[in-house]
Amino acid sequence: MSSTEPRKVLIVANRTAATAGLLDVVSRYAREAPTTFSLLIPDTREGDDADWTMELALPLLERAAGAPVKGLAGGGGDPFEAVDRALFGSGYDSVIISTLPRRFSRWLRRDLPRRVEALGVQVEVVTPEQKRLSDATGAPLNP
Repeated sequence: MSSTEPRKVLIVANRTAATAGLLDVVSRYAREAPTTFSLLIPDTREGDDADWTMELALPLLERAAGAPVKGLAGGGGDPFEAVDRALFGSGYDSVIISTLPRRFSRWLRRDLPRRVEALGVQVEVVTPEQKRLSDATGAPLNP
């Protein structure tokens, strides 16, 4: 990344796509340096629904970023494969993985952050506090 190019950050989220913790991290990145953001909400498993849609999450993330945020299609039920496809040839500098707390997160149990980091990008994990998450989504936490 040259000093004239903004850094590119991929946000990977589902149930936490617009929680206060993630919005705070996006605001911090935007304040630190010129940054472009893309949001990937990996497709959910059969029978599950995404708790946040692009239409709901993007305006909140854009307000936090102070700029447009690109929405990316989920592309498959496996979050790692979706991230791998999104990263391929994209030039992302880092990935923010926003997920449920460890007790509830399938992504953390499957070691998604470490697996993504092995693809050669910096990874930051954002997990909301349980109380803040249920307040933000209005949905019960499911293991």
